[in-house]
Amino acid sequence: MTSTRSKRTACVSTTGSLEAGTPSKVAKVTATDFASEGKIKKKIQDKPNIAQLYETLEYGPAPESPSVAAAWLDDHGRNLGHFINGQWVKPEGRQKYDTHNPATGEKLATTVQGTLEDAEMAVVAARKAYESWSKLPGHVRARHMYSIARHVQKHARLLSVMESMDNGKPIRESRDCDIPLVARHFYHHAGWAQLMDTEMNGWSSIGVVAAIVPWNFPLMLLSWKICPALAMGNTVVLKPATYTRLTALLFAEICAEAGLPPGVFNVVTGNGAFGSLLATHADVDKVGFTGSTQVGQTLRKATAGTGKKLSLELGGKSPVVVYNSADLDSTVEGVVNAIYFNQGQVCSAGSRLIVQESVADRLVAKIKERMTHLRVGDSLDKGIDIGAIVDPTQRKTIDQYVQQAKKEGAQVYQACASMPSHGCFYPPTLITKVQPVSTCVQEEIFGPVLTVLTFRTPKEAIALANNTPFGLAASVWTENINLALETAISIKAGACWVNCHNVFDAAAGFGGYRESGFGRDGGKEGLYEYVKPKWQPRARPKVDDEKVKSFGQNVAPRPLNPDEKQALVYPVAMEIDGVKTPSIDR
Repeated sequence: MTSTRSKRTACVSTTGSLEAGTPSKVAKVTATDFASEGKIKKKIQDKPNIAQLYETLEYGPAPESPSVAAAWLDDHGRNLGHFINGQWVKPEGRQKYDTHNPATGEKLATTVQGTLEDAEMAVVAARKAYESWSKLPGHVRARHMYSIARHVQKHARLLSVMESMDNGKPIRESRDCDIPLVARHFYHHAGWAQLMDTEMNGWSSIGVVAAIVPWNFPLMLLSWKICPALAMGNTVVLKPATYTRLTALLFAEICAEAGLPPGVFNVVTGNGAFGSLLATHADVDKVGFTGSTQVGQTLRKATAGTGKKLSLELGGKSPVVVYNSADLDSTVEGVVNAIYFNQGQVCSAGSRLIVQESVADRLVAKIKERMTHLRVGDSLDKGIDIGAIVDPTQRKTIDQYVQQAKKEGAQVYQACASMPSHGCFYPPTLITKVQPVSTCVQEEIFGPVLTVLTFRTPKEAIALANNTPFGLAASVWTENINLALETAISIKAGACWVNCHNVFDAAAGFGGYRESGFGRDGGKEGLYEYVKPKWQPRARPKVDDEKVKSFGQNVAPRPLNPDEKQALVYPVAMEIDGVKTPSIDR
């Protein structure tokens, strides 16, 4: 069954990428339907009559009204500044950035591009608030966090609609997954704030935390950073991603409504360079970052030797290992959730399907059939499965990886039940006939693209799963619990699920290692990222910027120039027992 939104088309492609509305070598039919034998009976008119609807039982649009989000934006004149010290700040002379809805291209609001002066203002406000916030009893901090959690639930619809409009993800995901998890994190960490004196005895808050979050889960990852930070007595300056700033600013206003003291939580907006300015500020004591591996490496270098605490949750290329003992029908749904959830824009997305050879053909056939029923469409349509890619630049990057796979000899299959003719959309994609060294297998694509590899033995499956520079997440699918646990502990990943994928909870720590970063978000282990031993002062070494730039650089040795004096250190020959021996032999 397919959706019927503005001339959408059912589409299947097995040769190349599928452009929105103009696919290459794609069998295009109107959104009418396929008979039980898979043949098209007839075409539906643009305005089908009741008899035709009863015959095809097509999905109709089920839009969520954007009125509540539009009203909030209009309240602010669709012109937003920073949120510092409990109030809106719109400094003069700043460059502007327009935020758009990726599903429609509609301009949502104008925001500010921050400068060093703005970062200074926010850090000063956070430092001043820290003096009182850190001295509050844990029970009082917990009451503030409980209040924020209740206000998140109060404004859940506003937050979910704004998140979908700002990011492009389906309203069903932001409403049923992201916002409930945000509230859950605040409730959970409010409990830890109450228990800090006993459960975290001997530990104290760090100070001012700079939190930098990506665009794929703007609000949920925001809560992963600020909940443990506030619970342990720190104050926060948050820098949201360039593409998705609106929900962070909305959340800051909700915190003020909930009674959070001014300066405890601040939001400043800007580009990537502005994030580096914030992270390297001398009065920032801790940097919590979630994003790409490349930016994480830059931050690691920028903060080295400064005495700042750092945690990084970076990219991944997570394997989904499927044994022949798995329930294949359940596995299909799990694989679809693992890779096509949030358009595949998930750091832990199960983008490498590693399936046992004896069931590979059956599983791939089932996945292809399931893909034909996935609905791609407007983010505010409650009946769609896959929303919009966050930005045309990201969509172009995804398509480049798919085209590269074709050049390397892979077989590309793209299918969907509906495809909008306008907007930043990309169809669910399955790539087979790949090698472990293929570009699409090794590189993080960050889109709805699944690659398929096969194996024969568990040992081979584990070797393929670990054949990656990343180590963030993985999942194992089998009805044999012993095989599942043995495989799970053998895969080098920070989190490994059994018969499920992308299952998160505030009580369970999440994070990776190797090129997926270090540190944990969530659980008691996540609290230690935001505390230090009470006896330990904050180290503030003086760092020479020029030496930092050259630190760790090395030039390989070269042959000695015989015209130079140092060459004489090595004589042409050495005399041993009256015999001249070439020095090279010694």
